[in-house]
Amino acid sequence: MTSLVARVLEGDKRAAARLISMIEDDEPEARNALRAIYRHSGKAHLVGFTGPPGAGKSTLISRLIKAFRARGRKVGVIAVDPTSPFTGGAILGDRVRMTDASRDPNVFIRSMATRGHPGGLALATFDAVKVLEALGMDLVMVETVGAGQSEVEIAKRAHTTVVVEMPASGDEVQILKAGILEIGDLYVVNKADLDGADAMVSNLELVIPEHSKGWRPPVLRTVASEGTGVTDVADELEKHWKHLTASGELAARERARAETELRGALAEAALQRLTARPASQANLGKAIDRIVHRQSDVRTVAEELLKAGKAS
Repeated sequence: MTSLVARVLEGDKRAAARLISMIEDDEPEARNALRAIYRHSGKAHLVGFTGPPGAGKSTLISRLIKAFRARGRKVGVIAVDPTSPFTGGAILGDRVRMTDASRDPNVFIRSMATRGHPGGLALATFDAVKVLEALGMDLVMVETVGAGQSEVEIAKRAHTTVVVEMPASGDEVQILKAGILEIGDLYVVNKADLDGADAMVSNLELVIPEHSKGWRPPVLRTVASEGTGVTDVADELEKHWKHLTASGELAARERARAETELRGALAEAALQRLTARPASQANLGKAIDRIVHRQSDVRTVAEELLKAGKAS
């Protein structure tokens, strides 16, 4: 394990892939490795991409990889896909769309399965991000499934959140919901050569509020399949990173990110302790029966289980 960590820190992509696989499988050795690399993480610009399926997030990211490589940046990508109900693997295989970029020795691309996580993000996603940071990536892009709570989830973790939309993607009112307007640092209307692009851009520009510290999210047009507008997106990502650094917002977001991760880890640890012993498993089964038969509500049962866990 010491050798694996050393190889990751030296920039060995195969070692990083092996460690991420161990993280996904929740192997005990992976946690020791994460402890060792943690001090070497935290230097990359973490950019989250969210938006409805079919908006072209993967194509946009593949173009951005080339744009940032031309600027001398090392780029990592975590593409989070829905889980196959049969194999447990990533079902869409976004990495297939980025095949050309993955051949670059200074690019690392990994698909990860949600494995049922309701936020549209794999539980291991941000441990994998730390591996890519330790690998020496300057920029790490995380692509979400773009459904459910993934928008909110990625916004809590990323330094910059990019919301990708496309014309004629359904009721235009849906793009104006408060959650979307609150989380985006950049908005990209992809497939802007289609009818309805002007209306979507105008609607977004009309209602997007100015964010904290004086940043007003830009609304950009792209046709990612042709590379149109991609340079503008790369420029705005760099501008936002400089804004975060200069305004002090980066430190605030790092603290919020740390709190989110700590709360998640505490919840996971508490659940593992409650269900670690056979007796606990039996109590859990009885508790579920009580909920099903409406003998007690979920919150009350949860509090009782936590008290029982402390007492034992």
